[in-house]
Amino acid sequence: MFNKETYIRRRNELKRLVGEGIVLLFGNNESPNNYPNNGYYPFRQDSSFRYYFGVERDGLVGVIDIDNNTEMLIGNDIDIEDIVWYGSVNSVADLGAQVGVTQTFPVKQLQHICNEALSKKRTVHFLPPYRHDTMIQIMDLLGIHPSQQKEAASLKLIKAVVKMRSVKEPQEIAELEKAAEIGYEMHTTAMRITRPGVTEKYVGGQVDGIAHSLGSQVSFPTIFTQHGEIMHGNPSMAVLEAGRLALCDAGAESITGYCSDNTRTFPVSGKYTQRQLDIYSIVEECHDYVLDVAKPGVKYMDVHFAVCRLMTERLKALGLMKGDTDEAVRAGAHALFLPHGLGHMMGMDVHDMEGLGQIYVGFDEETRPNLEQFGTNALRMGRRLEEGFVVTDEPGIYFIPALIDDWRKSGHCKEFLCFDKIETYKDFGGIRIEDDVLITADGCRFLGTKRIPYHPNDVEDFMAKNRM
Repeated sequence: MFNKETYIRRRNELKRLVGEGIVLLFGNNESPNNYPNNGYYPFRQDSSFRYYFGVERDGLVGVIDIDNNTEMLIGNDIDIEDIVWYGSVNSVADLGAQVGVTQTFPVKQLQHICNEALSKKRTVHFLPPYRHDTMIQIMDLLGIHPSQQKEAASLKLIKAVVKMRSVKEPQEIAELEKAAEIGYEMHTTAMRITRPGVTEKYVGGQVDGIAHSLGSQVSFPTIFTQHGEIMHGNPSMAVLEAGRLALCDAGAESITGYCSDNTRTFPVSGKYTQRQLDIYSIVEECHDYVLDVAKPGVKYMDVHFAVCRLMTERLKALGLMKGDTDEAVRAGAHALFLPHGLGHMMGMDVHDMEGLGQIYVGFDEETRPNLEQFGTNALRMGRRLEEGFVVTDEPGIYFIPALIDDWRKSGHCKEFLCFDKIETYKDFGGIRIEDDVLITADGCRFLGTKRIPYHPNDVEDFMAKNRM
């Protein structure tokens, strides 16, 4: 939690941006695993509630009455039964005082607040809900069926939240740096314990343990797999094999809920083969190229396509692509190898604010998504960069057998793709390198004071000296 003045300032700015009506910001509730008292899933506060109200407890709702310039924290104080099992906690009034809210009420008061607002035909703003218990609560309070809530959510509120949360304050950047430090420990741990004979599950479990022991939790389910061509390959019981590549995509949340997201691809045996290096060096060059071109005023969509053109040129040199580079990229031929976008926004959510609607987060009135072309339709961030934005830089090259077969059979982009040569790579897997980038006044930089090894010599040297 930041100081009280932070949350007062943020709520005042939100009032100014939204302009009128009542804002409801729903905190999250507990999410039990397989029966009510088994709180296996760790509590995770809603990010927007946390941004404006800062409080970590479950079962809370923040109310901002813009017209009357009042703010309320709604929630029930815990009873003696809870205290017996979980210990004493601050009252809702005490929690409110910590973030500059003087009016607090029990949950039953929220229905009265909503009824009164609706009776006076005042606008009630809420964000798109993503949890079903919140959807039910909105239906009870406002009479809007869950199937209609995404469309009924306030566009004014969405745009105001996106505007504020997109530009990171110095204290937020400090928290993101802390998450990056945990990410360093997670990824270097994976490099130390990866060797032939251990399972993906073992390495993934150790990586997760670092996040839980040094921070709050993982920022998303850890990806650790020998099948790097599978975008979200969660750890399985497969045994790591000599000669294969292991892809580790993992991140942590700091105690205050700010995220890191990094990917490294390294050899199970500790040394890359020449064939692996041929592909790896292309991804490495594309990854580093972002540092040269990403800066305020530049569209991240343009950075994405600059990387795609560079990748295409290098794949042509290897005999995997052919033809005019610009035409190949316009046709989407490169997406056989890179079927996702260059990156996404980062912050309190690992895909920051994605639940508010990607079209509002990664795009704007000037920059619109292309939802028709394969690969480009997965670009999550295209708008102009601003100082204080944090985005991921995550190029990759993947050889996906089913996709190769599909495109070869249909002849898709055959004038740009050397399918006979590509066939010989169907057992290759995939490579991705990812870091979190802060846009600065005149350029950008990676977050984190310690760089997770990714240059091939550095990776091999680290694994040789530190493997357990």
